[in-house]
Amino acid sequence: MKKTLLLLSLVASLVVPAAAVAQDYPTKPVTLVVAYPPGGGADAIGRLIGEKLQESMGKAFVIDNRPGFSGNIGAQYVAKSAPDGYTLLVAPWTTYAINTVLYGTQRVGYALDKDFVGISTLGFQPMALMINPAVPANTVQELIAYAKSKPGALTFGSTGPGSLEHIAGEMFKRSAGISMVHVPYRGSGPAMTDLIGGQIQVYFATAPTVVQHMNTGRVKTLMVTTPERNPALANLPTPKEVGLQNLEVRSTYGLLAPTGTPPAIVKKLNDELVKILGNADVKAKFRSLGVDAVSSTSEDMTQRLSADIPRWGAIIKAADIKAEN
Repeated sequence: MKKTLLLLSLVASLVVPAAAVAQDYPTKPVTLVVAYPPGGGADAIGRLIGEKLQESMGKAFVIDNRPGFSGNIGAQYVAKSAPDGYTLLVAPWTTYAINTVLYGTQRVGYALDKDFVGISTLGFQPMALMINPAVPANTVQELIAYAKSKPGALTFGSTGPGSLEHIAGEMFKRSAGISMVHVPYRGSGPAMTDLIGGQIQVYFATAPTVVQHMNTGRVKTLMVTTPERNPALANLPTPKEVGLQNLEVRSTYGLLAPTGTPPAIVKKLNDELVKILGNADVKAKFRSLGVDAVSSTSEDMTQRLSADIPRWGAIIKAADIKAEN
């Protein structure tokens, strides 16, 4: 009997402090790692979320920019951090899933589906098909017809081999049954400059770039690459509406914690994010960044982390996309 009581008291001594830690969390500043330089989409989202979490939870949420190696440096850092809820990753996890496929777990320095637990999805960033005005097409169907009449004459830009823009272009080629030549660039700025100048004819751009250029008259914007129309992108048609299949391409943002982070802390953060991302003002600010604010359960996000790797792996293999050395 005494042994049983002793065992129960030991269990209680472990459970109560864990619950208390979650209840009091956070008791000190929380670091939000952004694996990209200041000024980009992930940085802007991280700062907005950090500001709102600080307001609701009463402690500072500090941005720590750790760029390098396609976002892998920052992800490595968080994966190896203490799983205590005080070091989190603001993640464009579509990119991390693609990196895992292209480079392999050993080279990127983390296992996306094992080293992280999802706290919540933060939002989706759509892409859109843009072309140079000199291309004799005003619809996707006309562009496809033109490409088929001149095989290999069209070039499409990207921000580098294996980038989301590159993958979108390859998926479009396969879905439309056309031939285009890939031209990689070191960023969206140079790619857009050459699209406007006519050095390339086609470019799949992320929403912020699209919003910046679509009404200038210097490009034509023909289609979004999401299942639904997007009001921020002038209600452009979806792939399904123009007769294309298997062409859903969008960047998904989420907040991740190292595996082993107490579930009660994950739940507490998730509860706050659900409220924050449901706020109309926050949704409007996200929309200004070209992102649709969307929350999720931790379980749903963690499952999607695992599912995205084989999904993008199949696409990359089919398109024979190789990593940059």
